[in-house]
Amino acid sequence: MASNTVIYARAAPIHLRRADPVLARIIGEIGPLRISLRRERFQALVRAIIFQQLAGRAAQSIYERFVALFPPSRFPSPRQVLDMPPERLLSAGLSRAKATYVRDLAEHVARGALNFRRFARMDDEEIIAELTRVRGIGRWTAEMFLMFNLGRPDVLPVDDLGFRNAVRKAYGMRERPGARELREMGERWRPYRSAAVWYFWQSLRITLPDATPAETRAARPKRARTR
Repeated sequence: MASNTVIYARAAPIHLRRADPVLARIIGEIGPLRISLRRERFQALVRAIIFQQLAGRAAQSIYERFVALFPPSRFPSPRQVLDMPPERLLSAGLSRAKATYVRDLAEHVARGALNFRRFARMDDEEIIAELTRVRGIGRWTAEMFLMFNLGRPDVLPVDDLGFRNAVRKAYGMRERPGARELREMGERWRPYRSAAVWYFWQSLRITLPDATPAETRAARPKRARTR
């Protein structure tokens, strides 16, 4: 198993196949679980803020210009971000609101109010509470961080529209399920709800939160707009 693959990549599909015949069919079509674990912390959250409400290509361009503000074009430390004049951040294409959010994140990390080293001793809801104290970081962003950067196996982002659409289609439902219904359905997927969500995303070939397009064995997907 690749070192950057989540540690539950083998166990989760076995459990989900047994727990849910609908997911068993999807897993049979998609194949192995391929959630790649990203080690970034501060960088991942800055990127998430920059990408909010933007199409992937435009957001990527702004992200690259942001990094280029900090010679030699390496990702900056929180202190470097705080030392950069706010107007320079705007020159990279960040909106005034996003520049404020990035600086607020940098301040939280620089003064230790947000300490990534503590996360290993915290449960998912505690981490979400810590992250959402930062301006510009909501629950969905925190949940994606748990899944793709911390490798947490049991995250259920019930407000994710792509996930809700995929569940509706997979189960032949007339309407998208609400948060309460998804939580009830998700009980059968524990303790690997992150993997279940990933497979549902894959079933609609949705561009994933780490910007990796979903892909099946049969065909490469068309690139979808990022959420």
